[in-house]
Amino acid sequence: MTFEVVGTKVIKLGHSRPRVLIAWSSGKDSSWTLQVLRQAGEVEVVGLLTTFNEAFDRVAMHAVRRGLVEAQARAAGLPLIHVPLPWPCSNAAYEEAMGRALAEVHMQLKITHVAFGDLFLEDVRQYRESRMQGTGLTPLFPLWGRPTRILAREMVSAGLRARITCVDPKRLPLSYAGRLFDGNLLDELPDEVDPCGERGEFHTFAYEGPMFAHSIPVSLGEVVTRDGFVFADLLPGTDGDGTSGL
Repeated sequence: MTFEVVGTKVIKLGHSRPRVLIAWSSGKDSSWTLQVLRQAGEVEVVGLLTTFNEAFDRVAMHAVRRGLVEAQARAAGLPLIHVPLPWPCSNAAYEEAMGRALAEVHMQLKITHVAFGDLFLEDVRQYRESRMQGTGLTPLFPLWGRPTRILAREMVSAGLRARITCVDPKRLPLSYAGRLFDGNLLDELPDEVDPCGERGEFHTFAYEGPMFAHSIPVSLGEVVTRDGFVFADLLPGTDGDGTSGL
């Protein structure tokens, strides 16, 4: 088995609307993708798909613990499809694991589309489109082309709350690791940094927002430098407001 489904939500088959699986990173962009699709009401979102590093049981790059991503899925009322990846993971190994997982979930959940939270990087979009060819699945890019300065403010104004979990110190000071993604941060970002971190300047974990039934409490753990990046470890919190210890 190449993936496992976490969650007990019953999914009814046979609906006429397109059935969509979201490529879920745990960050603000995939969270906002869920919000946009639900608001539009033109498709049925039936699950979240996340790849995890088998060695550390964390989301790659975002470095978020699996338990927190499972908490997001519960708060969103959706099953989480967990795709394990080896470490280190070659591109070929990644594509093989994703290909198997998508083939299985396509059959089991009867999905028709896979939605991605990409914003403007053409090479990334072209890669995703190429990987979807021949699968019977259609890629969706609900946030594509939106001006990121406007989009970032829109997220914050709507109540999305997120923390920065990873920083590329070549592009952004390491002191940003662990910070709240809010208006103050957007005001302070250097002009050359994309407000949504689309070029890999930073990655986030979303713990509250209109796409969730309740907030996911988190607390800030150790901040470490590893493999050229700065990671802020987020721990499951206990106070229920998503900001314990931060």
